Amino acid sequence: MFNKLKEECGVYGIYAKEEKEELIGQVCIGLSALQHRGEESCGVAINSNGIIHFHKDVGLVSEVFTKEVQNTMPEGKMAIGHVRYSTTGESKKENAQPMVVKHKKGNLAIVHNGNLTNAVELKRKLEDEGAIFTTTSDTEIICHIIVRERLKTDSIEQAIKNTMKIIKGAYSLLILSPQKLIAVRDPQGFRPLCMGHSNNGDIIFASESCALDITGAKFDRDIEPGEVVVVTNNKVISEKFLPNEKKGLCVFEYIYFARPDSTVDGINVHIFRENAGRCLARQMPVDADIVAGVPDSGIDAALGYSKESKIPYDIVFIKNKYVGRTFIQNTQNKRKKLINLKLNPLHHTVNGKKIVLVDDSIVRGNTLTRIIKTLKDAGAKEVHIRIASPPFVDICYFGTDIDKREKLIANGKTKEEIRQEIGADTLEYLSLESLKEITKDCKINNFCNGCFTHKYPIKVPKEIDKDSFEEIKT
Repeated sequence: MFNKLKEECGVYGIYAKEEKEELIGQVCIGLSALQHRGEESCGVAINSNGIIHFHKDVGLVSEVFTKEVQNTMPEGKMAIGHVRYSTTGESKKENAQPMVVKHKKGNLAIVHNGNLTNAVELKRKLEDEGAIFTTTSDTEIICHIIVRERLKTDSIEQAIKNTMKIIKGAYSLLILSPQKLIAVRDPQGFRPLCMGHSNNGDIIFASESCALDITGAKFDRDIEPGEVVVVTNNKVISEKFLPNEKKGLCVFEYIYFARPDSTVDGINVHIFRENAGRCLARQMPVDADIVAGVPDSGIDAALGYSKESKIPYDIVFIKNKYVGRTFIQNTQNKRKKLINLKLNPLHHTVNGKKIVLVDDSIVRGNTLTRIIKTLKDAGAKEVHIRIASPPFVDICYFGTDIDKREKLIANGKTKEEIRQEIGADTLEYLSLESLKEITKDCKINNFCNGCFTHKYPIKVPKEIDKDSFEEIKT
């Protein structure tokens, strides 16, 4: 709605100790905790006695999985679910996940978080071999390759391992077969994936630990980069299939994507963001009356800034949480009006004050420009912008929706030019040095920060637009 970054999706899966009717309800609760990772479509697939039943559609979890729909889903022992933003592929029902396919040796369902970097070449090769595509999502490519490899092998897990040697880029996968639930994370670990267990012995996988918490499960560990975890016959079998790769967890998981109450690869997201705010306060001190965060993604860093600077934290906006997808408009003028619907300034708090306003990032700059104007119209004397990440200057190939440098305000503009454009009194980004300091304190060895540095953990394709994948001719 407000030109923020969009992350591809979130995944959730469960292998129950015994068949139960409430399986669909539990998956929907888990997906609701991951709704921030994708608000365009969602879906669930349930394995009931070896047969995969599924339902998916465009919309939020609460909109798609009404009580009536949940009542039509069977009891089962295994299930996977997905919430999606479109980063590769259009936003339509056909691209919603799980993707469910039937093949000579059985059937399978798959959910995917991430983007393949070799999707275009793989699709062309598969089409040359006779493959037919019904979606514009790169997840369908993974399905085709797994099925092709399954016909050559004795097990679904071996087919998945063969597929991992072919596909490149970001993929955290949950795969449902007639007998197994399989979790897979790419060799760099670009996107998060963790596992836990319930008190009654159910095994659960999720993109973030907050989805375990909400269903009462205990966090066990993160799936390692390059790892394949197979759950079958109530047993967990793990193999580090593609080890010794350069790691590349997306640092934006900590900056923006993940929920503050999640722990990703051993690091608490709230603490990371609070430390970013502290670094900002040390980098460029300013004389101000209050510190505030742009709801909701800037709040944690704003708290850190306040603690470090000793400037009081206060709330300057009330967020209307009931402005939903119905209000999303397709014209720029209509979108501009949405800021007044979504965020309403507290005039009494703002009037006459010098404000430090903290946000997680600036992508295109349109949203922040309108927010600053809103504060000044409400009587703010000064608005000092602090951004809890370095300037976003390059394309992401691994699961966000930034595919053109021209869309990025920091591409080709100085900090002073950006400050003038957005109307801030001062502007400061988190420096790369500060980011390294935070990640060092958090014991992160390697991560992907190519969007800040132009340097990626693996080879990236020649620059292509996101829609180029959709436009490949069959």
